[in-house]
Amino acid sequence: MNAFDLTDKVAIITGASRGIGAAMAAALVHHGAKVVVSSRSDEAVQAVAQHLGERALGVACHVGKAPDLINLVEQTVTHYGGVDILINNAATNPVFGPLSETTAAAFDKVMEINVKACMLLSNLCYPKMKERGGGSIINIASVEGVKPSPGLGVYSVSKAALIMLTKSQAKEWGADNIRCNAICPGLIKTKFSAALWQNEKILSQFEKSIPLGRMGASDEIAGLAVYLASSASSYTTGAVYGADGGYLLG
Repeated sequence: MNAFDLTDKVAIITGASRGIGAAMAAALVHHGAKVVVSSRSDEAVQAVAQHLGERALGVACHVGKAPDLINLVEQTVTHYGGVDILINNAATNPVFGPLSETTAAAFDKVMEINVKACMLLSNLCYPKMKERGGGSIINIASVEGVKPSPGLGVYSVSKAALIMLTKSQAKEWGADNIRCNAICPGLIKTKFSAALWQNEKILSQFEKSIPLGRMGASDEIAGLAVYLASSASSYTTGAVYGADGGYLLG
């Protein structure tokens, strides 16, 4: 069981003020990690950090702004001495509709937050992890990056790109003992996915396609994040994990 111990490990989690991000932050702290909780709202991240206790630090960061990303890493290193774990969880999906009606501005915004920001923040953390002898990068993708649904075309494209970014990172950084893996959540009851589960017709359709017959909870993603962050997964890199109640099976 010591393989899951994260004592003295330092983690950065974006999009961590609520939902899956907050659940992962709590799980990592529970297993001993020092966690930097990040999202756009300073008030929100400070509230989460205060709730988690002395091993948590709140740093506001808009992942679409390069200076914010630099500040996030600098604040982490200044406060905790380095970075061992990065969880790229922040994401956006401002459009719901057919690809044929998607504007260039909407496409650029989704790709900037869901892909580009993950690459840039990972690149900033890479030398910090290398200095400490290795690390773990966990990219939160989606089942939509594997199996697209109507109305979520651009979001699906961005998550498919994030999956390939994960594999490219794993290929390039394995020699530095930096492992890179992706988690693909299915329908999880969060504010981010509220447009889906608050619509009874859409929710019913989704649940019929899920072998477990229900949507998931944020805590049901957190355990997988702990595994990938810890030495329990020391021989795992470039992997893509579905946490979806079996949705991808059919």
